[in-house]
Amino acid sequence: MRNQRQVVDYALQRRALLAEVHSGRVSTLDVCDANPYLLRAAKFHGQPSKTSCPVCRKEALTLVSWVFGDELRHVAGSAKAPEELERMANLFTEFTVYVVEVCRSCAWNHLVQSYVLGTGKPHPGSRRTAGQ
Repeated sequence: MRNQRQVVDYALQRRALLAEVHSGRVSTLDVCDANPYLLRAAKFHGQPSKTSCPVCRKEALTLVSWVFGDELRHVAGSAKAPEELERMANLFTEFTVYVVEVCRSCAWNHLVQSYVLGTGKPHPGSRRTAGQ
C-alpha cells in the first residue's frame, strides 16, 4: 500500500512464541487455535504468502487483513482483500488494518503487522459544530 503509516511489525513476538513452541514450553494446541471464522476468511479473502507454516510445515500461510475504524461503520471488523483495501484507502479518512497469518491445515495464526490507511484528510462537511 502506498499510504501506509504507523506500521507495527510483530516479528519479535512471533519469533519468541515459536521458540517457546519448538522448545516444548508451549503446546501446539495453544497456538494452533484459529476459529472457524478466521479460517473461512483466509479461504475467501486471504492472500497466499510464500512462507510455509512454522508449526506444521505442510502448506504456505495465508495473510488475512482485518479492518477497523469509526468511519467504517458496518464494515469494521471484517476481512478485506488487498484490492478492497486500496479502494477503501481512497474513500475513508483513516482506518486500521491488522494482518494475521493463518495456516489452513493446522490452524496456526498470529498477528503479523498493523498499519493505518486512509486519505488522512477529513471529508468536506464531515465536521459538525456543537450547535448542529
